[in-house]
Amino acid sequence: MTLHDFDSIYREFEPKIRRYLRHLVGENEAADLTQVVFLKVSRGLASFREEASLSTWIYRIATNTARDHVASAATRQQEREQLLVAEEESLDDFPDRAAPGTDHAYVRREMSACIRSIVDQLPESYRTVLLLGEFEGCSNPEIAAILDLRLETVKVRLHRARARLRQALQAQCSLYHDERNELMCDRKPIVVAK
Repeated sequence: MTLHDFDSIYREFEPKIRRYLRHLVGENEAADLTQVVFLKVSRGLASFREEASLSTWIYRIATNTARDHVASAATRQQEREQLLVAEEESLDDFPDRAAPGTDHAYVRREMSACIRSIVDQLPESYRTVLLLGEFEGCSNPEIAAILDLRLETVKVRLHRARARLRQALQAQCSLYHDERNELMCDRKPIVVAK
């Protein structure tokens, strides 16, 4: 793949960037922002100077695009409205007890939603390093280059992000291993003080 072969770059990085953006801005916005990122990549490809790796450069563009998007006041209002709609559960969200294996799939979806909601609650500086390191598989030096941070800062933020995630998981979830020895979780009931 040559640096100027946009089609190859798009095929290789589009799924990764979409997944990364989905974690940063949500499912509804990820597809559009992915297209914005690759528009910026295609426009900037001719001037890419290889001071960083291609993946670092693309993830930096994606991170900055997501940050710009989240910073807009109109977007924050729209996200609040979408969150209110998403919180209303329908009967379709619950498993069909007659279908084999449905409980397992339902619990996995719930576990993913639980972890996602906890990650989403982390401060942006922790959430971003955690997503890049744990979900995107970037090395600490790559994260430092993407976010334009010192390596030591990345290490500290990752450590703190993992500690906060672990603490929140223990507070909000009951973790256990199922019959397949896969890690599962159930959300703990919310206790309202009287």
